[in-house]
This record gives sequence, C-alpha cells and structure tokens, in this order.
Amino acid sequence: MAFGKSPEEHSQRFEPASSILQRIFDSNNSLGSELLNESDRYAAVKSAKFPKPAYTRVIACANQKGGVGKTTTTVNLAAAFAEAGMRVLVLDMDPQGNASTALGIEHPSGSPSIYDVIEQRRTIAQVVCPCPQFPTLDIVPSSIDLSGAELEIAGLDNRVDLLKNALAEYLKNSGKKYEYVFIDCAPSLGLLVLNALCAVEEALIPIQAEYYALEGLGQLLKTIQLVQMSFNPSLRISTMLVTMYDRRTSLSREVYEEIKQHYPDLVLKTVIPRAVRISEAPSYAQTILSYDPRSVGATAYREAALEIAQRGARRNTIARS
Repeated sequence: MAFGKSPEEHSQRFEPASSILQRIFDSNNSLGSELLNESDRYAAVKSAKFPKPAYTRVIACANQKGGVGKTTTTVNLAAAFAEAGMRVLVLDMDPQGNASTALGIEHPSGSPSIYDVIEQRRTIAQVVCPCPQFPTLDIVPSSIDLSGAELEIAGLDNRVDLLKNALAEYLKNSGKKYEYVFIDCAPSLGLLVLNALCAVEEALIPIQAEYYALEGLGQLLKTIQLVQMSFNPSLRISTMLVTMYDRRTSLSREVYEEIKQHYPDLVLKTVIPRAVRISEAPSYAQTILSYDPRSVGATAYREAALEIAQRGARRNTIARS
C-alpha cells in the first residue's frame, strides 16, 4: 500500500463486493452460475406470496408405477404450502406409511390410522395428528394394517366412497379451514386408490424423467377416465410433475419435452431434480424443506407448490369471468 494517499484513493483500488460476485459467477463459470442461480431462486420463492384458493383443494397424488416420487412429492408439496402459511391435511393411503414417516409420525401396526377410518371404526378427527415440523400441517397416518383393507371392504356396497364420506364429514365438522388436502396413494390401481380418486377433485401425477415411467401413464389415464365416467364426474387431472430430473442428461430433457408436447396444459414448468438430499430426508423423519431448507430440492418443491397455487388462482379467475 502506498502512503500519502487519501482513503478515497485507496478505496478505488478495491472492487466492490457486487463486482467481485458478478465476476466469480459469470456465465463462463458454470459452477458459479449454478450457485448464484440457486441462491436467487431460493430468495425469490421464499419472498413470493402464495395465492390462497377460494375453496379447499383436494388432490390425490397417484401413479401405479412405484419409485416415481409420489410420497416425496406429497409430503414436500404439503410442507411447502404449510411453510407458506396454508393449513394443509395429508391422508396417507399407502400401507407402507412412508408419508407418515417423512412427516414425523410413528405408525406401528395396531396404532390408530387411516385403516380404522376405512374400516369405519374411527373418524378422521380421532386419528389425525399434528406434524411436528410445521404447525399448520396435519397428517392422518397409515400403517401396515391397511394392506388388508381391500379384501375386507370388497363386499361393501359403498366400498368406493368410504374415504370420500369420512373426509367430507371431517372437513364439515372439524372447525379447521384447510386450503389443501393431499392424499398419498399406493403404487397400484386397486380399491384403496379408487377410494382416493373418488374423494378428490384433482389428480396430480408425478412422472420420473425416464422412458420406463411413461409406459404405465396410458393405463393410469384410462383408469382416471373410468373413475370420471363411473364414480366421480368432478375428477380431473390438474397437474403432471416431472421428478428425478437430471439436467446433465439428454434423456431427462427428452422425456420432459415429450410430456410437455402431449400435455402442455398439465405439466409444470418446474422439475424436481435428482438429488441425494431429497432421498436422505425421510430417513431423519423429515421433509426436504425441514432437513435442508436451502437445498436445490427444497427450492424446487417450493417452486412447484407456487406454480400449482398460481395455476389454481388463474383457473378460478377464468371460471368467474
């Protein structure tokens, strides 16, 4: 440092912090650009205002193919809406109970669960639990006992309306105004999934960014169409979400473009990346939003939730006009 110069002259020798950051994160530095972009995305979605729906949106997360991210999508979207100030209810309709685990609820065999509701021994009000991670999020847990429910209810006349009736009764009498209800479905097209599809107005389909994941999509769409015609004319597919997206591969991009070409009004612009942290979170009985709030996976699920909320608001505006 040269002596005899004024503080103003010394300060001119140093780059402003903003210039240094811009130089580090310029377009020629892919890692720097990625980090800056993630930081900007996190800040933007955290400051965004989520529009509240005019009525309770009841959404089934369904796909008969396993391993596409149904449960991960259910719990993280629910967490994103709860974090944004919404009151959310999750119904775990998968006997594996993974949604219950991710939301911090123990669910051993014999514990009060959705199984008792389906069997009409208990009401939802008697089995619902608060999520320890988010104060405005409630969960109706599942247990392995639910795996026997399909055979036990198969002979009932109202076997497809059991969940619908129980949920309607709870929403009417609970005294809680839920903005969103999410139902996590089992990887099948059996009676439990049929109950879920009869209890909702919207179906959300997670699709893994691999060609094998597209093979069963036609059968799922056909099943939803049959439910629409035979049991629930209010049911519609509102959302498709591409999961386990790897932007480094052309395969992921091709699958996304294929889905977008066929279902442009359904597929979200947001994609969920393939990320280790998303997979780790349930082993700590947490969602990715509580396990690693600033991770790219947490940001992506917040963005997906915001897009779902905004699309719903636009549909309401169009319907009123």
